Amino acid sequence: MGENTETLRRCRKCLTRDMAGQEEYFRTLREYIANLDEDIKAPAALYEERLESCRQCDMLSEGMCRSCGCYVELRAAVAQRSCPWNKWKAAESGTTDNRQ
Repeated sequence: MGENTETLRRCRKCLTRDMAGQEEYFRTLREYIANLDEDIKAPAALYEERLESCRQCDMLSEGMCRSCGCYVELRAAVAQRSCPWNKWKAAESGTTDNRQ
């Protein structure tokens, strides 16, 4: 169909932190997440669990949720946020203690 086989393709199922060559573009997003107030930040284990769910979701496209338009890494980083498709819920109050 006239498709150039040398055309670069990006993985549509990637998180922003996995997108090669776009590190600088998404640096501020990752800095924002790293600097979230500890009172609202999801614990690291919960964050990674949420991102794994997002990686498996058909609505993930280039780091964004096609359902709501958010960057999934940012939504997952906030404890009180939830998935618009109910694949993961908001953390219950009092469960956001990040001390390890």
